[in-house]
Amino acid sequence: MNQKIQKLTLCALFAALSYVVFTFLQMKIHVGGDTTSIHLGNAVVVIAALVLGGPLGGLAGALGMTIGDLLDPVYITYAPKTVICKLVIGLIAGFIAHKLGKINDSQDRSHIFKWVLLSAIFGLLANVILDPTIGYFYKLLILGKPAAEVSFKINVAASAINAVLSIIVSVLVYMELYPILRKEHLGLQKV
Repeated sequence: MNQKIQKLTLCALFAALSYVVFTFLQMKIHVGGDTTSIHLGNAVVVIAALVLGGPLGGLAGALGMTIGDLLDPVYITYAPKTVICKLVIGLIAGFIAHKLGKINDSQDRSHIFKWVLLSAIFGLLANVILDPTIGYFYKLLILGKPAAEVSFKINVAASAINAVLSIIVSVLVYMELYPILRKEHLGLQKV
């Protein structure tokens, strides 16, 4: 199969998977007039970045989760923030795994595990910083300082919980998928 078509197909599949996981497997948390959620959509973004590389992995997550935002009246205003944050997760995770760790060039499972773990940690740490910070300034402009401060604390906590859960899930899933991906030559082309 043509590599471009294969990557595009996998990107679309990861976008759909991130949408489904974010939309249907989330636990919404309502605090005052604000809503956040605990979900594993970010784990899909990390896995996509590990399989496809950072730009396509981030794009897949950004597309899927932004569509989820746009179709949910509670999150529709968060769509621009979602695009930025999910692209950043993918770019950082992909860069660390593929450019620094060179996971596609290694046969050593411990080497691969170390770099997959580091890529997930740093990609999701960026989201823990960016997501609440962008949300804070947005709410500060729209809702005022008191509402923004309360929302910021809740969003930091929710982002941190999402990060820990997503690190665990993305690393475990990728490490189980890795032998299959390698055997079938899926997503393991040079990125």
